[in-house]
Amino acid sequence: MTEVISVRFRGGSKTYFFDPKGIQVRMGENVIVQTAQGLEFATCTQGNHEVADEAIVKPLSAIVRRATENDFRVVEYNRKRERDAFDICEGKIADHGLEMKLVNVSVGFDSNKIVFYFTADGRVDFRELVRDLASVFRARIELRQIGVRDEAKMIGGLGICGRPFCCSQFLDGFMPVSIKMAKTQNLSLNPTKISGTCGRLMCCLKYEQNAYEDAAKRMPKLESFVQTPDGPGNVKGVELLRERVKVSLDSGPENLKTYRACEIQVLRNGKGSREGIEIPERTARFVEEREEEELIQPVFSTSYYTDDHLAEAPRREKMSIEGSDTGKPRHRHRGGRRRSAPRPEGPAFQPQPPKKQGSPRPPKQQSRPEGQRDQREDCPAGENKRRRPPYRGGRRWNKNGDAPKT
Repeated sequence: MTEVISVRFRGGSKTYFFDPKGIQVRMGENVIVQTAQGLEFATCTQGNHEVADEAIVKPLSAIVRRATENDFRVVEYNRKRERDAFDICEGKIADHGLEMKLVNVSVGFDSNKIVFYFTADGRVDFRELVRDLASVFRARIELRQIGVRDEAKMIGGLGICGRPFCCSQFLDGFMPVSIKMAKTQNLSLNPTKISGTCGRLMCCLKYEQNAYEDAAKRMPKLESFVQTPDGPGNVKGVELLRERVKVSLDSGPENLKTYRACEIQVLRNGKGSREGIEIPERTARFVEEREEEELIQPVFSTSYYTDDHLAEAPRREKMSIEGSDTGKPRHRHRGGRRRSAPRPEGPAFQPQPPKKQGSPRPPKQQSRPEGQRDQREDCPAGENKRRRPPYRGGRRWNKNGDAPKT
């Protein structure tokens, strides 16, 4: 067993083992490691742990140190150089008239090497381009041609499932995918539906291929001759994940019936004739066993004021006026004319004499500002009547109810 740490470089999903040299590194910390290309900036994905000697490719490189503040400033400076190098390289490609597409630029941690990634349909002679770039950057220049899958991994994006690309998230490498996998999984063979953004078959077709292959070994093929609980018939459909088949019975070929894989007996797997095949007795029907559950009485929530507690419930006392009949509740006034309350009897109560109906009070005259007069004063006699509102459209009718003349 050897103590190692796992690190991952920028833009990659594959992890590498390095010798910690006695330094305790935690997951998520940044370290400087020594590689074949020189010093590189990496992120620790798993702290100090031990692995078997067979899993290590010797010689094992060692880490140099933990990343410091100065190292982070160097990384930020290199990111700026990458953006500038990308623009300069695109201009040089246009000047030389090369049919290539620049994808990404990577500058090493020690700035001694710059790698340009590009895609092209065929081979490209970029020797003159390398000389021009070397004279500009004064560093080792490397142009690397990549495929469409590597391009999608570097750029990233969202797939048709709505999640980020698997290749840019967690896949260490690209797995071989074929159209046979789509046939085994009963998927549509339309290239636009089973292809990813890169234009190749989706990598996720490989994920469940082993489960489909294992289920296909236990299930009969299409047009197989089988015996069912309802009689013999031919298989017309197979559901691999549910392990069910659709059978067209000889007694009723119009209607398809669905059976479990354990309910049928395969007499002939695949297409062929029925000559010489002995039909056995009908198979037993599958009965799902269910455990008897005890019937639990439902519990209903009961209110506090039940018949038992009704006598203990607080009652609202009726308010009454002294001297009035007991038992009559007092009602509140809720609009309308207020009823006269019963007059209490006693020496303190003396009826008041009625008011004299004399001359009415003169009306109050509201003060008007000077210069304003009542409009009715200006109108002649007989014209103080209320005016009719002005006509606002619509058809007018005569007094006799006839329609107006047009």
